[in-house]
Order: sequence, then C-alpha cells, then structure tokens
Amino acid sequence: MAQGTQRRLTTIVAADIAGFSRLVGADEEATLAAQRGHRVELVEPLLAAHNGRIANTAGDSFLLEFPSAVEAIRCSISVQEGMAERNRDVPAERRIEFRIGINVGDVVADGEDLLGDGVNIAARLENLCEPGSVILSDDAYRQIRDRLDVVWEDGCECEVKNIACPVQVWRWLPARLMVEEAVQPGDDDGPVPRGERPSIAVLPFGNMSGDPEQEYFSDGITEDLITDLSKFSWFTVIARSSSFAYKGQSTDLRTVAKELGVRYVLEGSVRKSGARVRITAQLVDARDGGHIWAERYDRKLHDIFDLQDEMTQAISAAIWPEMEKSEIRRTLGKRPENFNAWDYVVRARANIVTLSRKSMIEVRQLAGKALQIQPDYGDALSIIALSHTLSAMSGWSANMKESAEVAIELTQRALQENPDNTFALNARGYGEAILGQYDQAVASLRQCVALNPNESLNRHALAMVLIFRGDYDAAVKQAEMSRELSPRAVSVVYAFYVMALAYYTAGRVSDTLDWCIRTEQEFLSFPITHLKAVALVECGQVEDAKQAIRNLLAVAPKATTKIVQSILPAKDADLIARYTASLRAAGLPD
Repeated sequence: MAQGTQRRLTTIVAADIAGFSRLVGADEEATLAAQRGHRVELVEPLLAAHNGRIANTAGDSFLLEFPSAVEAIRCSISVQEGMAERNRDVPAERRIEFRIGINVGDVVADGEDLLGDGVNIAARLENLCEPGSVILSDDAYRQIRDRLDVVWEDGCECEVKNIACPVQVWRWLPARLMVEEAVQPGDDDGPVPRGERPSIAVLPFGNMSGDPEQEYFSDGITEDLITDLSKFSWFTVIARSSSFAYKGQSTDLRTVAKELGVRYVLEGSVRKSGARVRITAQLVDARDGGHIWAERYDRKLHDIFDLQDEMTQAISAAIWPEMEKSEIRRTLGKRPENFNAWDYVVRARANIVTLSRKSMIEVRQLAGKALQIQPDYGDALSIIALSHTLSAMSGWSANMKESAEVAIELTQRALQENPDNTFALNARGYGEAILGQYDQAVASLRQCVALNPNESLNRHALAMVLIFRGDYDAAVKQAEMSRELSPRAVSVVYAFYVMALAYYTAGRVSDTLDWCIRTEQEFLSFPITHLKAVALVECGQVEDAKQAIRNLLAVAPKATTKIVQSILPAKDADLIARYTASLRAAGLPD
C-alpha cells in the first residue's frame, strides 16, 4: 500500500445539493452565499457536536466521516430537520435541499480523503435519495436499528452503478413533515390548483319500448345510477337536474360533455317486450367520443324494483374500474411536467396494485407531489396511508405499529376534507386491525360498505379485517361479493388474494390452492407463494410446498416464518400457529 494510505472500517456520509446547477444558473451569487451560510451556521456545528469531519468537498457535495453510525445518522437527520426550518419562508424554486446517503464500509484513507467501495456505495445511495430525506445501506442499518427512536422505511434491493451486488436500502422519509408542512403558495403565486377528479354525466336512458308507461322505469334506472355513482368518492357526478335537461334530445355527446364540463358520459336505453327487458349502456370518453365500455343486459321482468336495483348495481360496479383504467391510460400519455394533483394520485393508484417494496415507495413519492400542489388533498393523504398499511402487512415496515399510527393520522386529515372518503376509511380500518383494534376496524370497513356497497375495494377490505377478527364465514361472503362486483377492476388481484386467504381461514384449503394457482397465472409478480405453500402442505403435497418455498427464498432470501406472520395481524392465535406450522413443514426457516 502506498505511503500515507491506510484501510479502516468507518461510517461514510455522502451529501449533495439537489438541483444545484439550476439554482446557480438562476442566481449564482445568492445560491453560493446561501450555501456558505448553511455550512457555517448549520452543518459544521452539527458535525462538531456529533464527532464528524469533512473528508472532501467539491462544489455542491460533501463527503463526511463519523466514527459511529449512530452519530452519523443523528447528525444527518438534524441537518435535514434544520434545513426544513431554514427553508420555511424560502420560495420553493430557491430552496437548497440536501440529499444524504450513508454507508458503513471498508475505505482507503489517502491523507484526509477517503476512497473505495464503501465511499462509492454512499455516493450511489445519495443519488437515489429524495431531497430532504436520508437513505442508508443495510450495513449501516444493522448498526443502529435497535439504538435510535427513528422510523425507517424498508426500501428494496437496488442495483447500484459499478457495484457488483444489489444493495438493500433503508429510508428516513419525513412523512409527517411532508403532510403537515407541504409546500404552501407564496403571496404572489395565486390560488393552489385543485385536483381534477374525473367527472361524469349520466344522460336519461331512452325508452325504446314505444310505451309511455315504461318511461318511469327508464327514468328510474337513470336516477338510481346518478345516486349510486355519486357514492364513489373519487369522481364527480353531474346532478340529475342538469342531466335531465337533455332528455329526448339527440345532441352530440361531445357537445353535451363540453356544456356540462365532464370528461365521461354514460348513456343507455331500455326496451321491453312482453315479460322481457333489454337494457343497454355505454360509457363514452367525451374527449374523442370513443367508447370505453358497453354492455347489454337481457332480463325477465318479475319485480320491476328488484330489476331496477340489479341493473343499477351491475352498471355502476362495471363503470368505475373502466373509468379508473381510462384515467391511468390518460396520465400515461401526459407529460409529467403537466401533471396536476389528480394526475399524481392516479399514477399512485396504478402503482399500489403492484404490491412490492419499490411500488409502495413510488406511491408515497407520487402522492407527495400531489400534496405539494394541493396541501391537505384527501385522495393523496389516503393513498399514502394505504401504502403504509400495506407495507406493514407485507413485512416491509421497520415498525408495524408506527406505520399503522402514521396511516391513521393521515386518514384523519383526509376525512376532515371528505368524511365519506372510502379510500381513507379503508386505510384506517387496516391500521386499526394492525393495532389490534379489531372491532373498530370492522366498524370502519362496514361504514365503507354502507357508503358504497358497489365498490369492490370496500368489500375485500372488509373481508380482510373480518379475517383478522376471526369471522371467517362472513369474510368468505364479503370476498366472494368483492370478486363478483368488479372482475375487471385494476385492483382485482387483491380480491383474488383475499378470496384465497378467506377460504383458508374457513378450512376450505383446496379452494385456497385453486385461487393461489389462479392468482399466480394471472398476476405473475403478486407475492402469494407463502400462502400457496401453506395450502400445498395442508393438501398433502409437501414436496410441491418445499419447492414453492425454495422459489420464494430465491427472490426473497431473508424471508422467515416471523416475517410472513406479520402479514396476518390476526386475533386468533390458533390460526397463526396453524399457518406457521405449515410454513415450517414447507421448509421456511424461523
């Protein structure tokens, strides 16, 4: 080794200023002055207090060294909290925000400078970091996980440039700070843009029977559809008085949409012949007049009110997933710089279906951008809350209890904006179940179903918390209703999983196995292997179960029975014992 160089194990902190070139380009003198002020007044005093030193600096970046990972993280979080306070009254476009990556590793010390893979990993982590947050490697996390009262979000294994093996990362994301102190408009910024939820007009269904007495039936279906669609909290339905102004007119749908200010139009017709009724309905995208969905229903007319209820439920349950998919396609074709708050929420909703560590992080990032546009936006708060509960129930949270508490806190904010926000009530119910508040969780989800019995999300969420409470037969009933309501919904994979789990808890293990296999076939990446392995063991197919666990460990080598148990915060100890015993029989380590 060259003279003056030595190897040592140390804690490395890499930090830089996000968007530094843009800031300098806008106002070089002011940016450099602010940078010096932050270093002298905040960074250097905190370094001294935590026994850190500057190993290298270059323009907008620092390389820091600490003898202790605990001190490095305390210092880094203090820097980020201090910068948030210093930026409080600074316009968003002029704020200096740090990105901080931390690693514990072997380095080569060349004089005061540090070199080697330990440094490279810290620098790569810094590049993955959101401004204002802290990201650390798994090596660093192991040094501090039981020693600091800090909530860490388990990220994922990231491919890091020029590093041979993927790096497991952990993130400190100031979620509460993001929610409570979201970017506020400056005095000259004008009004905050509102989230543009999709809107729909239900035009009066045409009476094609030639019988004036049947007019009340076609009008009744229209009115019931307006009422039922209004129960979906994430889109707006034009009032009956406006829609019925077009009754009997043959107006171009694009003209109607423009006059009513809606994105979607639902129209249909009713034709009665003897004891039979044919009802047609079609959903149209008003931007181009294209058909999104159409269906024909042929029924026998026994009880007119029962038929009216059946048709209303069928049509409204079919429409909302088609609108959701249309909204996702719309945002995919839109440039991100033109996104409004609703666009970010739509993208977050699309990502939450992909149940993975990475997708949950992306959900929070996308919804966080919606909050920057529109503080206290209930839809964004709700989906962040749901991502926390799903992470907790998937074993990805460092602290399940704290994740649930954060989720409940966020849903309270969302429900202040809209007490009928079913997405918020879903997340609250999951959070309550994680905390062992089973009766309250069931009450929250029953409130969801009462608000909108035609939304499948509400049904499978209720099924899940009923499982946690131990009401297995009731859970099966709700799971089956969820699947039947919206078989084409973006979130139908969750209905599949809840169906499989509900059958398992009710003792119908062969049905569980059937649904696990179907889920794997239709949703290749959905994590259901552990439940399939349990079902295989209990169906007597132990060797197949062991192969399933080998497949699981190939993609998740750290999986254990303890981690898998965390997806079942159930009241019934016998259920947990049964599940765990089958996992062990399949070869999953404790």
